[in-house]
Amino acid sequence: MKRRNMLKAAAAGIAAAPLAMTATTAEAATVRLRMQTYWGTESDEIHDEFIDDIKTSSSKTLRVKRFRGSELVPNADMMQAVGKGTIDMCQGYSGYWPGQLDIASIEAGLPGAWTDYDEAQYVMESKGLIDLIREAYAEKGIHYLGPIMGGPFDLLTTKPVKSLEDLKTMKIRATPSIAKVLEKFDIPTVYLPGGELYLGLSTGTIDGVIYAGTNEYKALKLFESAKYYTFLNMVNPGYTDDMLINKAKWDGMSPEHQRIIEMAYAKHARKMHTWMVSGSIEAGTEGLFEYNSLSEEDSQRLRTAARVIWEEEAAKSERNAKAIKILEAAAKATGRA
Repeated sequence: MKRRNMLKAAAAGIAAAPLAMTATTAEAATVRLRMQTYWGTESDEIHDEFIDDIKTSSSKTLRVKRFRGSELVPNADMMQAVGKGTIDMCQGYSGYWPGQLDIASIEAGLPGAWTDYDEAQYVMESKGLIDLIREAYAEKGIHYLGPIMGGPFDLLTTKPVKSLEDLKTMKIRATPSIAKVLEKFDIPTVYLPGGELYLGLSTGTIDGVIYAGTNEYKALKLFESAKYYTFLNMVNPGYTDDMLINKAKWDGMSPEHQRIIEMAYAKHARKMHTWMVSGSIEAGTEGLFEYNSLSEEDSQRLRTAARVIWEEEAAKSERNAKAIKILEAAAKATGRA
């Protein structure tokens, strides 16, 4: 009797063994990625959907854990961190690292670069700007999945602004690439991460920000200290995020996992752009902001100043010169040059 029971137990163990081995193999094969964005809680829903899409499409063999802005590394250090493998992925903004990547300011969206979403996509996809950007990131050990077109990119201040002259007595938060333009008009600038904008405005450390549109300003509750929104009319979409992944990690993935990430990114890029634009339109109906626009003369002065920066960017590298030629051709084709 005991022998019979022992045989049954042994048989059961043999039958269970393949299942146990399968589970262990599947667990070992699961790819886990750590991703940081510069966004805070305001984008949780849309980033959670991106992560769920990857998990579901891969039958849970590909997992992404998202961290909010500066939770792992400072936002301005995300590119370096991805290149070194300190973090695996990021949704970043290349305006944070113009000194680290020759094409960064061009990728971020130079003032006057494009006038609408379709033109931006045309420049990126049809005319090959995306290939030049991908080449630059590859040299840093990073695979560039592609751009995420933003929404409006305008000025929010604690006091009304009617002209560029008014800004000379204010301290404006700006990324390095935009700061270059403003400094040509003797407008003081400083850089602060997105998570510090509320404190900066509420304490008077800064008098204004150029960060995004009313959607993001509303989410960050900046209207509690600064309600004056000024259209700059420099570029639309006003900024370009990017999705980056460590190249060694990418190259080591199966083609199936690569395809899943590419498809999830493409869906996320479309939804994020729609979210930012529609959110800004909706926020404009709620009476949180007072609106004004720079005169066409001042807006043109900004765009003209930016053209000097185009020349500076073109001189940085042969790759940049090619990128600027693409922008110049598009400007000419649309009657802007």
